[in-house]
Amino acid sequence: MILWHNPRCSKSREALALLDARGASFEIRKYLEDAPSLAELQSAQTALGLPAIAMMRPKETAFKDMGLSKSDSDETLLAAMAQEPKLIERPILFAGTKAAIGRPPERILDLL
Repeated sequence: MILWHNPRCSKSREALALLDARGASFEIRKYLEDAPSLAELQSAQTALGLPAIAMMRPKETAFKDMGLSKSDSDETLLAAMAQEPKLIERPILFAGTKAAIGRPPERILDLL
């Protein structure tokens, strides 16, 4: 399993603590330092089974600064996340071909 993690985010830290408490084996990817490519974001969307907007943080300043809209195409939104990874909702846990956004953090437990 891989956790896309932002150490500054309380929800991301809570998800990390949940995984640790359950003795789960996983890798941490600090996605702000190691930004996912467009192809990785497309794979993440497939694993999540969600529209791109559901993977985003539309209240981030960058969302407005980039002229984005909640009605933009998935392609536009995924490209924006590839360009500006702080737009990616966090945390996301990947387990095989499935993934879950940890909002609330307990949602990731479905993948264990």
